[in-house]
This record gives sequence, C-alpha cells and structure tokens, in this order.
Amino acid sequence: MAHIVVLGAGLGGSIMAYELKDQLRPGDTITVVTKDPKYHFVPSNPWIAVGWRDREDITVDLAPTMAKLGIKFIPVAAEKLHAEENRLELVDGQSISYDYLVIATGPELAFDEIEGFGPEGHTQSVCHVDHALKAKTAFDAFCKDPGPVIVGAVQGASCYGPAYEFTFILETALRRAKIRDKVPMTFITSEPYVGHLGLDGVGDTKGLLESEFRGKHIKWMTSTRVKKVEDGKMTVEEIADDGSVKAEKELPFKYAMMLPAFRGIKAVRGIEGLSNPRGFTIVNQHQRNPKFPNIFAVGVCVAIPPMGPTPVPCGVPKTGFMIESMVTATAHNIGALLRGREPDEVGSWNAVCLADFGDGGIAFVAQPQIPPRNVNWSSSGKWVHLAKIGFEKYFIGKVRSGNSEPYYERAALKLLGIDKLKAVKKG
Repeated sequence: MAHIVVLGAGLGGSIMAYELKDQLRPGDTITVVTKDPKYHFVPSNPWIAVGWRDREDITVDLAPTMAKLGIKFIPVAAEKLHAEENRLELVDGQSISYDYLVIATGPELAFDEIEGFGPEGHTQSVCHVDHALKAKTAFDAFCKDPGPVIVGAVQGASCYGPAYEFTFILETALRRAKIRDKVPMTFITSEPYVGHLGLDGVGDTKGLLESEFRGKHIKWMTSTRVKKVEDGKMTVEEIADDGSVKAEKELPFKYAMMLPAFRGIKAVRGIEGLSNPRGFTIVNQHQRNPKFPNIFAVGVCVAIPPMGPTPVPCGVPKTGFMIESMVTATAHNIGALLRGREPDEVGSWNAVCLADFGDGGIAFVAQPQIPPRNVNWSSSGKWVHLAKIGFEKYFIGKVRSGNSEPYYERAALKLLGIDKLKAVKKG
C-alpha cells in the first residue's frame, strides 16, 4: 500500500488532497503537511485590506475537514526535502517517508530582494491574509492623513491580477470615504505594457485596463524596476527596450502596496533536477518531475518559463483554473500509478480570471493560457464583481466541506457560458 504526502494546503494543496482521496485503493493513505493550520482564500485578500472582509470570512480550519476524510494532517513547516531518500524533514524534527510526494507549497515571497521592500519595510502586501490585515491597519491610518498612493508589481513578479484589483478596489474605497480628491494614484509595473499580465495580454486587456486607468485618473509606469524603498519614498528605474536605464525617479507616497517576485520555498530549493534556479519545481506534461518520478507538483510552485523577453523580467501567473487542471491531472496520474498504469492525464492549463474592481471588474479567458490560443477573450462590467463574490463563497465552501468536484470548470461553464473548457485531457 502507498503513502502519499501533499506538501502545502493552500488553493492547490487542499483540493489536491481531496481529489487524491477519490483515487486511493483500500489501504492507501494521504498525509498533508503545511506550515499554516488554516486555509485562507487568497483572492479575497484585497477586500481584507480595505475592510470589506474579516479574517473569519475567508479562512477555514483544515484539521476537522481532513479528519472527516481520513487524511492525516500535520500543521508543521517543512525544513528540507530529501528527494533521494523519499523523505521529508520538518522543522520540529519529524521525518516523514513517502511513496509519492505532491509539492503544492505556493511561493516564498521575495521581499528581501529589494531594499526597504515589503510588510517588514515600507510597503504593504495582499499576498497573505496576515499581510492584508496589516495593510488594513495602514489604510485606516492613511485615511486620516491622505496623500500619494503607489500600487503595482515589482521586477520578476508573476501575479499581476491582484495589483490591478487592489488599485481599483482602493480607488473605490477612497471614493466611498470621500477623500479620493486628496489622493494622487500611480500604478507601477514591470510589465512592458498595461494589461500584459505576464501572458502577453488576453483579449483586449490592454485597452480595457488603460481605459479604466484614464477614467479613474490613475497614472501608470510600465517596464519599471523598483530600486529601493524608503519611508515615504520609492526609487524606481524606467527601463528602455534594450535593457538600459532610461530614467531614475524618486516617487513620494503615503501608502504603497507592491506585489513581490516569487521563488520556491527553501525546503525544495537547490535540489539538482528537481528545482530551477528560482526554486520552482520542474515538471513534465503529467505534472511529474523527470528526475524524481514519484514527485509531482501543482500550483504556483511549478516552474513555467516566461512568455518571452521583456525589458524588465515578468513571470507567468498560475490562475485558479490552471491550478485546478494541474490538480485533477495529478490526482488521476497518481491513481494510475497506484494501479500499475502509466500517467496519461495532462492539465489543460486554461486561464479563467475574474478581476474585481470594487464596483465592476474585468474577466478574461485564455484557452490555453500560453499562446497561441483557441480562446482569447476579455470583458468588463459590474457582473464581474458579483461573479467574484460567487466564486469566493463557493470555493470557501468547497474547502470547508472537503468537496473534490472540479469547481472552476463548473463555474466557468455557468458564469461565462464557455461550452468547451476541460480541466484535463489525455496525452
């Protein structure tokens, strides 16, 4: 009988455990190892940062659900993966052996790569619920003494959607507080153009987002590298197409939220054949590592090459539907291996994204996520805001109940009217 360990219990890891449960033979077991005993719905963090949600609204205590499903749950962080020994060492000294391992850790946030950057420095973050709560405290203080705002994503970032979301959610919150007229706003990004999103655009995301910026009186800077951050001052470099520094500027701010670059967690970095130089896990089309074929990976921790050269480095995002497709393929492939068959499921890696803007939003579908695409569509409207609320409620309920049904596919079919969107395919 086989023991399967899932490392991480975020958006990918939690549903990974649920879908794997359906693939087990009698006697097979699953253990989930995670540093955080509670799941939190990361897409809701921008709402947390302006007080539209509380921590309790978006968090789930995982232990009861895992126990109900017969999944062993260890809320202890990993210290080091010993891939050659099929063993995971934890920070408390525990050692866990496995037959199959699924890495679903999400990223480590690389705030330390820029001087003065991040929640321990002078900028806010919405990457974790703890960061978002700290950003809310800073936002409350800011509203009493408003001034310039900077929002965006730094060099090497790969998750741009939340930066755009938070820009417009913040703008809406400022209007509701009747202080928008006192707040100059600037969006700063490493993307070569507005709406690139690490995907070279989807549909008319460039035109839609530029129009939203103009309509809301928000300035923007693209191909921009953050050099350092000081209290109330951000030093940035505008980069020309040839990679040279076109201009260096010092931008004042009273409040700043900038998304960081990601890297793989320390426990899996530096393992030859398993991770790339940034620590992301290398996988083939079946989500399986070529050197260690009993190791799979899903979610943000997976290594995906950038779309192409850009003046400032831009990573590729892993959206919810894409992650779900990785999870479903991995579950079926491990199920096949348990029964003596070779893996044959391939994640479709389609992108379905709803970006909430507080009282409106933009939706886009990229099928597949990496171009050229069969579907390349984007749209905007108040319906996106309402749909995002529906996504939040359903997905949190899914995690709380231990539901293994593929969710993004069903929701996309219902909300967006897509008639041919599948999580996995044979290949």
